[in-house]
Amino acid sequence: MAMGGGIMDFVERYQTIRLQNDTSDQLIKDLIVYTERTETELRTENSHLLSQLRDAELDNTHHTKSRRELQQQLHQLEVLNNAISQDNLHMKNNNPYVVVLIDGDGLLFKEGLIRQGIEGGKKAAYALRTAILNECGQHANNIEVIATAYTNLSGLTKAMRRDGSIDNESDLKDFSLGFTQGKATFDFVDVGHGKERADNKIKETTKWNLRNYNCKQVILGISHDAGYAPFLDELFQDDATRMRVTVLEGFPTTRELVATGVQILNLNETVFRSDKLVDRVARNPTPSTPSTLSPGVIGVIGSGVPTPATSTTSTPATAPATTYARAIKNASPPPQITLPIQPRPATLTRPSQQVAKPAAATWTPGPRGLDPPIQVSQTALDSIKKRKDSNKLCNNHYLRGPCAKGEGCCFEHKYKPTKDEINAIAFLTRLNPCANGQDCDVEDCIYGHHCPSVRDGVCTHPFCKFEKEDHPPGTKFKTRMHTNDY
Repeated sequence: MAMGGGIMDFVERYQTIRLQNDTSDQLIKDLIVYTERTETELRTENSHLLSQLRDAELDNTHHTKSRRELQQQLHQLEVLNNAISQDNLHMKNNNPYVVVLIDGDGLLFKEGLIRQGIEGGKKAAYALRTAILNECGQHANNIEVIATAYTNLSGLTKAMRRDGSIDNESDLKDFSLGFTQGKATFDFVDVGHGKERADNKIKETTKWNLRNYNCKQVILGISHDAGYAPFLDELFQDDATRMRVTVLEGFPTTRELVATGVQILNLNETVFRSDKLVDRVARNPTPSTPSTLSPGVIGVIGSGVPTPATSTTSTPATAPATTYARAIKNASPPPQITLPIQPRPATLTRPSQQVAKPAAATWTPGPRGLDPPIQVSQTALDSIKKRKDSNKLCNNHYLRGPCAKGEGCCFEHKYKPTKDEINAIAFLTRLNPCANGQDCDVEDCIYGHHCPSVRDGVCTHPFCKFEKEDHPPGTKFKTRMHTNDY
């Protein structure tokens, strides 16, 4: 091997190795820089993850605590809900009852029961309750029966006497007392005179009870009256309500009520009669001319607008079959009332105050008829009207006296009124309707049984307290201040 050529080879080789070493050093440096940068990023990321982990651990601890609290609350609510459900179930099944509402003017109790008076009323209450409970089956021991009969007691008494169902007026009253006394939950209610009073009570009481879950059934004693059909149609918009309403049948149910699809319970074999009242009293013709009321005028002397007194005539008639309402309508008026105040004799009036001769009446307000006329002077009337508050004269004291309240009465008792002033007191008292209306049987009643303020077909009283039916048909009203805003 030549010596010269060999040195250069070593130099070349050295340079090659040196370049390689430089490249390796650079690689190592790049690796170190990259590693350091990566390590820094990883530390930062690790620190961030550690922070997130701590937050997650805190959140997890909080969520665990909240979950446990919610579980405890849920358990408590479940316990409370179970208790409420038990209470609700208890309330729904505690004190269940059936309510019986009877329109007593048409659904009539058996004649034999009524004639027994108080004992008959108690028997009717027991029989009705037993019949209702028999329909309750296995639930009968837990069901209470609440029954109320609504009627115009005075009017029904008169109709039953004309029918011959009772002999004494006290029979029906005693029966009603027995019915009320028979059971603590039974009542016989006298609603007095008025066509819709019993109807309205039955309808409103029905609605109230149907809103009560404890009321399992409403039984309506209305089989005789087709006027209830629209009411039932309204209730039966809800199918659930339809199943809770039953018509109690004595008199056969009218076709209008049957058409509503209502359930029907017939008790005419045990408690109620299946026929209506009949007017069996024949009216015999009078042997002479018709009787008329004593002439007079209800009104103010000098007003120039006399009101004719009534004239009643007895005419022959047979005894037609009729309903209770017709029997009341056609009942002959009772004997004319004799007030403690007599009209002033016609000879005491001045020529300018002569009263026109009364004409025959064309309107009869009802079985009692028109009140006897009262003639009163304007001067006396004005004198009485001027008295106010405690200075006002006591009507009862001066017209029927002495006043039962005595010293406890807030009105004047010591004044000595003239005869004209007595007449004025009577006239003003007549402006207040009698609570019993045409069914009033008090002969010396001081209150009005029809409106005395009608002049030429117009009610002249601006604050008339009488009902529309207490005025002649077609009466017009002076103002719209009437209580029934016609």
